[in-house]
Amino acid sequence: MLKKNSKIYIAGHKGLVGSSILRNLLNKNYKNIITRTKSQLNLTNQKKVFDFFNKEKPEFVIIAAAKVGGILFNKNNKAEFINENLLIQTNIIHCSYLVGVKKLIFLGSSCVYPRNCKQPIKEDYLLSGKLEETNDAYAIAKIAGIKMCESYNYQYKTNFISLMPTNTFGPNDNYDENNSHFLPALIKKIHKLKFNKKNKLLIWGNGLAKRELIYVDDLANACIYFLKKKVHHTLINIGTGKDFTIKYYAKLICKIICPDKKITFVYDKSKPNGTPRKVLNIAVAKNYGWKSKFDLYSSLKLTYKNFLKIDR
Repeated sequence: MLKKNSKIYIAGHKGLVGSSILRNLLNKNYKNIITRTKSQLNLTNQKKVFDFFNKEKPEFVIIAAAKVGGILFNKNNKAEFINENLLIQTNIIHCSYLVGVKKLIFLGSSCVYPRNCKQPIKEDYLLSGKLEETNDAYAIAKIAGIKMCESYNYQYKTNFISLMPTNTFGPNDNYDENNSHFLPALIKKIHKLKFNKKNKLLIWGNGLAKRELIYVDDLANACIYFLKKKVHHTLINIGTGKDFTIKYYAKLICKIICPDKKITFVYDKSKPNGTPRKVLNIAVAKNYGWKSKFDLYSSLKLTYKNFLKIDR
């Protein structure tokens, strides 16, 4: 059972999701949190990870560490994505088993589901069809993590569960226009338009692909909720159950960042759209008593406020 003094290790505490989990745990008065930066612990090195686990012996583990990026970055760096993610999650999951971790949460991604999946996407649809080719290497690594958790639970009676979040955004995101996900890229592009005479916004693809978003603090709350909750499922979707087009999100961000400026959208159809539609069925999470709390507009305003504070 998770207690306020339980030893909790967050892998990837500097990233978008990991930093939110850390903030939320501290705000809830959890006092025994273990973290390591990349320079302190190379998660792709099996021996170093084993030595760390053997020394610290955490009781609870959340894997928020991963190599992540947007469509083009995924497509152009497949080898790095599959290799690094497999190494990170394999080392942590196996070492968690070796030292007797009470509960582990592995964070995946909605891209593990087939490209042309029936919508909304149920957990049962995993491995039922072909993946989106622009991020299949990353998806396969994450699928391997899901199956590893399931396999260890089956063979070793561990308590490892996988949470599959939809597209996540919020403070501490990556705003690189080429390597980031679509939402932070849009925020940065639209912010630039606010301060120059140009009024044309370049959007990759045709703008009609539909995406579901979740504010990062919602996801962090889900991680803590399911760390405490006894569950019978090893795979649980985490989302809002609502999706909109890329064009809709662009309009909403324009309204927040530069409401007095008329911006024309230009579509670069030479760039990939990615999966046509991706919205999760979140019935399992709801049946366990969890649901998202943050509304989209307010969350985007908070995200932009944080964007203005960081070094761009």
